[in-house]
Amino acid sequence: METPTVPASIRRQAGRAIADFDMIREGDRILVGLSGGKDSLTLLWLLHGLARRAPVRFEVGAVTINPEIEGFEPQRLMDYLGGYGIPYHFVSEPIAELAGEHMDNDSFCSFCSRMKRGLMYRTAREQGYNVLALGQHLDDLAESFMMSAFHGGQLRTMKAHYAIDAGDLRVIRPLVYVRERQTMDFAEAAGLPVILDNCPACFAMPTQREHMKQLLAQEEAQHPRLFRNLRTTLKPLMTEGGIPPRAEPADSSEPHGHGRTPASA
Repeated sequence: METPTVPASIRRQAGRAIADFDMIREGDRILVGLSGGKDSLTLLWLLHGLARRAPVRFEVGAVTINPEIEGFEPQRLMDYLGGYGIPYHFVSEPIAELAGEHMDNDSFCSFCSRMKRGLMYRTAREQGYNVLALGQHLDDLAESFMMSAFHGGQLRTMKAHYAIDAGDLRVIRPLVYVRERQTMDFAEAAGLPVILDNCPACFAMPTQREHMKQLLAQEEAQHPRLFRNLRTTLKPLMTEGGIPPRAEPADSSEPHGHGRTPASA
């Protein structure tokens, strides 16, 4: 089967982010969190293509968490990936059922997100991956920033690259400079098997995130440079706490290879 080719505009912006935040390193084994949405599918094909031509050697696999919620039908996605030989891990967990027992004062969305992240961490460890790649893009980061400022009283957004508290896994977001409309256009043009959002909790009422998305769209219509300015504003927040340091090589006399990154491919 012919591998989808991610547009040069996405490759260029992702390559810049990968270099800016030192996301991919020699020998990394990267597990893509594949929800089946347009963004995670774009990320998978981006990294799959990059792994074949980058001067830095790394491997790519994918994991899908099935929350066992009615309406989530991943079979099309599973059949699709099976034709490309990409290592694929499928994990089922009755998250909605567990939420009823253990959610306490959390929202369902927060509980579900935490559960999925924990299952992805577990899969990465079990399968020997050291990096988890997530598909959030610049629009997501801008919306998170607005929600945090408006409702949390903090200047925060998602980080581009960080180590989890346990210290054994790194999390990267290579699409932090990419716009949502770019992944949408690619998914449509490439005929990707996108699984639409189907969570009943999200359909129950308009979310804060959707409200922020509408506010940003209205503002961008008046100020076309809005997201370019936001990217500059958010960049320091993307690295809050610092970028995870590289491990020292066994022989300190050997070069670290900092001059060659996947972005140069």
